[in-house]
Amino acid sequence: MNNPVSVGLVLAVGAFLVYRGGKNIMTDKNEQIDAMARTAWGEARGEGKEGMQAVLNVIMNRVQAGSWYGATPKEVCQKPAQFSVWNKSDPNYGPMLKVNDSDSNFALAKNLASLAYAGTLPDITNGATNYLALGSLQNVPSWASKMEQVASIGKHTFYA
Repeated sequence: MNNPVSVGLVLAVGAFLVYRGGKNIMTDKNEQIDAMARTAWGEARGEGKEGMQAVLNVIMNRVQAGSWYGATPKEVCQKPAQFSVWNKSDPNYGPMLKVNDSDSNFALAKNLASLAYAGTLPDITNGATNYLALGSLQNVPSWASKMEQVASIGKHTFYA
């Protein structure tokens, strides 16, 4: 690999993998943060910073819990029937996929998601792995009665 042509080829391939056509290709870290930000935006953009932070706390608490929740933030976010914004039938699904940094709430969600991914976002949910918007439900799911209520933030009640 001491051949200058080989070194140049490796650098060129690496650069191509990072940039394609002038556009930054998402790295795994960026994909994780993007999925987290879209989830927080879709689930709690109307709740402001604190509401989106709480959703991100739940995502990271689920990653730390492991088990069936998923091993990565993206897996946790996109696990079927866990975060309603990822359900294709949810009215927020389309807008969540299209939102970008020009939306101030999404830009905030991305910033908070970056902090959560880095492990520096304080957990304001007291370790919650689940939450509900109780006011919007006709029936409370059975799992809620088996968990402890640990926080109430905005319109959401959090459980651990």
